[in-house]
Amino acid sequence: MGRHGLEERDENGERFANLCVFNKLVIGGTIFPYKRMHKVTWIPPDHTTENQIDHICISKTFTRSMEDVRTQGGADIASDHHPVVAKIKLKPKKH
Repeated sequence: MGRHGLEERDENGERFANLCVFNKLVIGGTIFPYKRMHKVTWIPPDHTTENQIDHICISKTFTRSMEDVRTQGGADIASDHHPVVAKIKLKPKKH
């Protein structure tokens, strides 16, 4: 986990973070210093909690190509999850 993730982490979140470390992955939504509203990916129907449980991961090798990751508020979808959107800059190899 990067230093900009939401503070609370349950057992599954801890296992996911360890999986990413073991596989040399970066969790995109935790490396950008956005406000909480741009990090929360799930709110239950009773609106009692806010969680960051949906992620976009990338290999540490390509971390610099990830330019932005945040939730897309106001999306017209029938879900209690907010879509997570990443902006990634790819440089095709020249032959």
